[in-house]
Amino acid sequence: MKAARLYGIGDIRIEDIAEDELKDNSVRVKVTAAGICGSDLHNFKTGQWLASVPVTPGHEFCGTITDIGSNVENFAIGDQVVADSRAYCGQCPACEAHQFNHCESLGFVGEVCNGGFAQFVTIDEKSLIKVPTNVAPSIAVLSEPLGVALRVVNQLSPERGDAVKVYGGGTIGGLTALLLQELYQCRIDLEEPNSDRKQLLSDIIDLDTVERYHCAVDATGVPAVINEIISNIQAGGKVALVGLPHANKEIDILSIVEKEIQLIGCSVFQNEQHQIIDFLERLAPKLEKLISAPIALDNIGETYQILTSQQVPYLKAVVQP
Repeated sequence: MKAARLYGIGDIRIEDIAEDELKDNSVRVKVTAAGICGSDLHNFKTGQWLASVPVTPGHEFCGTITDIGSNVENFAIGDQVVADSRAYCGQCPACEAHQFNHCESLGFVGEVCNGGFAQFVTIDEKSLIKVPTNVAPSIAVLSEPLGVALRVVNQLSPERGDAVKVYGGGTIGGLTALLLQELYQCRIDLEEPNSDRKQLLSDIIDLDTVERYHCAVDATGVPAVINEIISNIQAGGKVALVGLPHANKEIDILSIVEKEIQLIGCSVFQNEQHQIIDFLERLAPKLEKLISAPIALDNIGETYQILTSQQVPYLKAVVQP
């Protein structure tokens, strides 16, 4: 089969490789769509989270089951599925408490095992979620970042109609803003320096300007932005942190204490990706405006280069092998 293989920093190749072995608890999936995530690009630029190489990247994928192992009970040939990106041990205290996003050895599909930038992927059944067949594959792949966004919303726990300032209009920030408005009718003030990206999001979200806010989301990971939020948010406010910083910098602890600000970490998701499946059909008309035209697997290297060097007129690049 044809697959994209990441060999190291800046080195991704299209190769013909054998399909992985179908084990008793695994499922073989014909990939119909796969999203390129910021973490895919981060690994391409740094190799930071790769367990071994070469590896087939891609943890946001949708496909149709073509074969199942002898012990598989929850899936059948012909099911449409998406990947649960978390590769967890299932045995540590966090996993025993079903807090798989806190697994002591947490890894991700496409980093510790082969992912979806291929014609087929063979994967443990625990890493798959069923999706109704009336949901287009290009929409279904967004269930993974939407799961992350819903985790942010759940952690922030806003009141209906709250004013929320969202910093960062990338995939996670943009989808979080969308869900805050769709689920809680929040007034959204989006801080995004890229005017084209902000315009794209304004087509699906009613953006506002709020002078005073009690809830905020940081999807940038930039310490200066976090300090700006701390400075401007109302006393007793809540800040959901989902952006990943590139370095630890000084944060204004004094203001956090004096204003009794709650800083809330948001890491991947727990059940949120499962929960968001029920919303995909409803959200589809808006989500369609955020995705690229189909990208051929052969062009993934070129697309990586474009995504790491210039702005693009979409929020999510979708590969269709």
